[in-house]
Amino acid sequence: MRKLKNEELDRLEVSEFKAAKKSPIIIILDNIRSLNNIGSVFRTSDAFLIEKIYLCGITAQPPHNDIRKTALGSTETVEWEYIENTIDVINSLKTQNIKICSIEQAENTTMLNTFKPQPNTKYAFVFGNEVKGVAQDVVNTSDIVIEIPQYGTKHSLNISVSCGVVVWDVFSKLH
Repeated sequence: MRKLKNEELDRLEVSEFKAAKKSPIIIILDNIRSLNNIGSVFRTSDAFLIEKIYLCGITAQPPHNDIRKTALGSTETVEWEYIENTIDVINSLKTQNIKICSIEQAENTTMLNTFKPQPNTKYAFVFGNEVKGVAQDVVNTSDIVIEIPQYGTKHSLNISVSCGVVVWDVFSKLH
């Protein structure tokens, strides 16, 4: 088996990416403090043709060197918008019949492995602050709360890892 070179990977050009049919997935970052996590979410979003990222609260915005370091150019491909208040984003998306899914540990959650995305439905996944998680008022306005099953001693995953796990899972179930 020979490892492929970058030029053999048949990746989209920026203009092709922008014109491509996107996954019915939106990402909302609720007060993410790490610029590296933000950049990593952009990179994951590029990989799976995410429709848009909303940056909310203290979440930093491109251009920024620490975001660029992990995003590797994906801030130029993935559509994004800064809106200070996460609830404002959620209320706007709900008027468009987009299902709001907070990724959090809470009462009566749906485990990610049992979550079944519905065809012809668009989803917005909310990922929260590295210490406090998704804000309670955001959890309260969500249509569903999804939890990533974990079996070790730690109580959480890094937000960029959580985003990768959720996006890959939902993307693969939709395709």
